[in-house]
Amino acid sequence: MTSGESSLMHTLLPTSIVGSLPKPSWLAQPETLWSPWKLHGEELVEGAQDALRIAVQEQSRRGIDIVSDGEQTRQHFVTTFIEHLTGVDFEQRETVRIRDRYDASVPTVVGAVSREKPVFVEDARFLREQTDQPIKWALPGPMTMIDTLADRHYKSREKLAWEFATILNQEAKELEAAGVNIIQFDEPAFNVFFDEVQDWGVAALERAAEGLHAETAVHICYGYGITANTEWKATLGSQWRQYEKSFPLLQQSTIDIVSLECQHSHVPIELIELIRGKKVMLGAIDVATEEIETPEDVADILRSALEFVDADKLIPSTNCGMAPLPRGVAHGKLSALSAGTDIVRKELTAA
Repeated sequence: MTSGESSLMHTLLPTSIVGSLPKPSWLAQPETLWSPWKLHGEELVEGAQDALRIAVQEQSRRGIDIVSDGEQTRQHFVTTFIEHLTGVDFEQRETVRIRDRYDASVPTVVGAVSREKPVFVEDARFLREQTDQPIKWALPGPMTMIDTLADRHYKSREKLAWEFATILNQEAKELEAAGVNIIQFDEPAFNVFFDEVQDWGVAALERAAEGLHAETAVHICYGYGITANTEWKATLGSQWRQYEKSFPLLQQSTIDIVSLECQHSHVPIELIELIRGKKVMLGAIDVATEEIETPEDVADILRSALEFVDADKLIPSTNCGMAPLPRGVAHGKLSALSAGTDIVRKELTAA
């Protein structure tokens, strides 16, 4: 049994975060996605490790049970992984439409993609050394990776996704060996490309998770609290039913945990019924507002979810990453998540 496994198995409603926390201002520009580093070389390595250490301490101090790295050593949840692969030219950039939502300048696939050495494994070992709690590590999913690139080599989204799935599987197995208890794949693209999700998206995700003994999770959300995402959400109407497309497929998949956005969203909570039997990492914290939830806000949404998921399969979490938020706000939201969860824990154990 690896470090953290026993406590993970015995904690009712174990809390977690999806991925990122804000970086300290001495490491990177605050409240900014793709924020450039303020340190370089060995100073950057040391500074990022210091920031990771702080992220662990803040999570533990504020009652988070499954601890993440806060993505302190990464500039971006997708591109930092891709930067370490061969076959992708970061100098040759093209403007593409990201998730049919906004334009971005992205690197280009110019040859066969491969992973010549581990990307995050040393960082994961460092995280493992910082805590005896269960740890979770997030990787970009295959479909979201291809949606963040221009492809001039494979000329097929599906072929490139399968190549990335193989590479992700190599990385995931080494993360598992480094002591990671839960390996999460971030697939916000699953809320957009429904035909591809059905045709090959879930299969490519399963390929990325193949042969793992660590628990596996897929995170599907409506994005960071940035303008392009909030404007898109405003077009989705009074009910957001995108999960209706992917959940039945994921319910039949080999993935253990499904992570979804709930707090202040228009996702009908009963859609959770579609993944009955899976563990549910429920977004009970809104990352698109600087207003800090009350513990009762969190408790209310957990109570609603418990109508559709058994208590031993519910993991209270955040809607998405919190990188663009002020640090104080993010830390306050961590405290609210754990306090609200504690209210419901006490109700369940008293029943």
